[in-house]
Amino acid sequence: MTSLALSIKNLKKTYSNGTEALKDVSLDIPAGDFFALLGPNGAGKTTIIGIVTGLVNKTGGSISVFGYDIEKDSEAARTYIGVVPQEINFNPFEKCIDVVVNQGGYYGIPRKTAIPYADQLLKDLGIGDKRNETGWSLSGGMKRRLLIARALIHKPRFLILDEPTAGVDVELRREMWDYLHILTKRGVTILLTTHYLEEAEQLCKHVAIINKGIIVASGTMDEVLSLHDEDKAQKQGYRGGKLEEVFLQLTAKNSD
Repeated sequence: MTSLALSIKNLKKTYSNGTEALKDVSLDIPAGDFFALLGPNGAGKTTIIGIVTGLVNKTGGSISVFGYDIEKDSEAARTYIGVVPQEINFNPFEKCIDVVVNQGGYYGIPRKTAIPYADQLLKDLGIGDKRNETGWSLSGGMKRRLLIARALIHKPRFLILDEPTAGVDVELRREMWDYLHILTKRGVTILLTTHYLEEAEQLCKHVAIINKGIIVASGTMDEVLSLHDEDKAQKQGYRGGKLEEVFLQLTAKNSD
């Protein structure tokens, strides 16, 4: 089995209106990694995730998930992937347990197998007591947890988290990160997009920064942090976290 959870080579995407969303993007995510993909709004993050998950067609290049090409071996590749989308997109009138179990049905998991595992996931994520309540009744943070449980029902090895803590309070965010770290210790690879750069700095082993469809920095967290320009940061006046300042320096440098 390949040591890469995700391998992107020379990926290009031009939309029908002429917008060039991705310009020859190449990116490797090691198996078992906690990887941050960062960028301003419209930088290309959502397009990459859309192509990886089969929702968007690429213009050029190749993508493989654990060695399976997403076009040639799409069915095999997607069994490895779990997605927690930015939008709350489950049926709000379904019970929490059904939201998770019904997702398992898409992967051919029998209900008698899915139900006990779904119960365990809900319990692990701190919403076991909400099992028989509708998604509508949950708080914002609990809805995010339900999305994670739904994404994990088929035991994916590669979990994509698109802004998973947007609108979630600090305490719940901390509990979510603790649980996700447990997953990485079990061998699950996590790809995270977030605007909370201080979280990415603390949590992730590797990071890539994309701007205007181009990867402007990629490497270990320490390698990317080493790009920090202290003199420039002092002149700009604002003092954020080190990753935040690198992010601002790189995206400003590549802006028109």
